[in-house]
Amino acid sequence: MNFIPLLQAQTGAAQPQGGGFMTIIMFVLIFVIFYFFIIRPQNKKQKETERMINALRKGDRVITIGGIHGEVAAVREKTFVLKVEDGSRIEFSRSAISSVINDEEPAKPAKKSAKAEAAAKTEPAKAGEDGTGAEEAAAPADGNPENASDPGTK
Repeated sequence: MNFIPLLQAQTGAAQPQGGGFMTIIMFVLIFVIFYFFIIRPQNKKQKETERMINALRKGDRVITIGGIHGEVAAVREKTFVLKVEDGSRIEFSRSAISSVINDEEPAKPAKKSAKAEAAAKTEPAKAGEDGTGAEEAAAPADGNPENASDPGTK
């Protein structure tokens, strides 16, 4: 005998009537999650970009969305003129600015992770880095030349 259709009919009739309310709550919850993780940060970034474009003035160094680096030579209502290194001038839309470069504060070097710093401290010096020749760097720690491995013989 096949009991599966009978079991499905029994469980289908016993479903509670509050299922629609839970569905609405789940949709609202998903919308709230989307708002805080996607919509809100995007709006913040858009406002920040708009402030940067509105604060643009002659002499600022900028990078366009196409990757062109240059100095702003003139600012107009909807466009700006960018002077590139060889003295040529290119007119761009204001929305083509990717970022403004600040020359006042020097760029900070990338900070190494703790693992990378520990590995750098424990690595032996490579040949020639500390002024020693390749022969001295290839010598074993105990000073016995018979224990030295020659990389060319392998």
